[in-house]
Amino acid sequence: MTAYPLRLLAFDGAFNLPIWIGQSRGLFAGRGLVVSLAYTPNSRFLVQALMNGEADIGLCGFDNIAAYQLGQGEAELPERPDLRAFMGGDGGFLSLVARPGITSLQALAGCTLSVDALTTGFAFVLRDMLAQAGLSEQGVRIVSAGGTATRYQQLLAGSHDATLLRAPYERLAAAQGLRILAHAGPLIGPYMGTVGAARQRWLDAHAAQARAFMQAYREAVDWLHVPAHRPKACGELMARHEGLDAATAACVLDDLLASDGGLQRDLALEPHRLRGVLAIRARHTGLADIPEPTNFVASVMPR
Repeated sequence: MTAYPLRLLAFDGAFNLPIWIGQSRGLFAGRGLVVSLAYTPNSRFLVQALMNGEADIGLCGFDNIAAYQLGQGEAELPERPDLRAFMGGDGGFLSLVARPGITSLQALAGCTLSVDALTTGFAFVLRDMLAQAGLSEQGVRIVSAGGTATRYQQLLAGSHDATLLRAPYERLAAAQGLRILAHAGPLIGPYMGTVGAARQRWLDAHAAQARAFMQAYREAVDWLHVPAHRPKACGELMARHEGLDAATAACVLDDLLASDGGLQRDLALEPHRLRGVLAIRARHTGLADIPEPTNFVASVMPR
């Protein structure tokens, strides 16, 4: 049987470790897939690629799916979107990191903060964290600057005062003297970060491939939880991220395998975590009611 060439688009970061393991250990190949992974510069590019048929599956924040289905996305699309989440991934691994000299959330008053896009992804997580610190949106300047890897480089260069970073970039930033002001998880509560997403049209026509992808991904996550595999997993992280030493890679792996907010072993799209995302969006976009999570989930789940 000919292997199916599955085109996967994701943001750069350590949370892709199950994909790298699935590729290097032949887990996807064992399920009849040839998975090619490309990195998106931003959420607009990823959504457009899914809608234009240039990518089959995207690994992105659940909020991106909700935003475009609610008509609140920033990219122009060729037709009405039918984007759906079909697989849970993680809690987001979000940390607010600032340049040296800023020591608290309150000290961000008057500063410039960067996000991927202003109305999608994790932008509203940042706004929620600021609000809890007593800072209004008018008290800071929030700018669009692209994906995590780009924002990390810009933060190091001094282009912005602070940004949300995802694993492993918050630890790499801290090693270079930047300050982790807060981890988002304890502040925002239950939250669905990365999900596997695709067009419903693609899922309807490729349920077997989506199922095979999930099965191989789950195998890779299970493999990562085996203690004897830690050296290889850390080696993979160091090979993918320049400047990541063995000790820091071990910490990143612990972050990934954390029982609360880490990589999901069951890949479930838990309703209370989806509602957490939608509640934050509703607070900051004026939605009268929190949308029903099932509106953004695949109608037929490829289990």
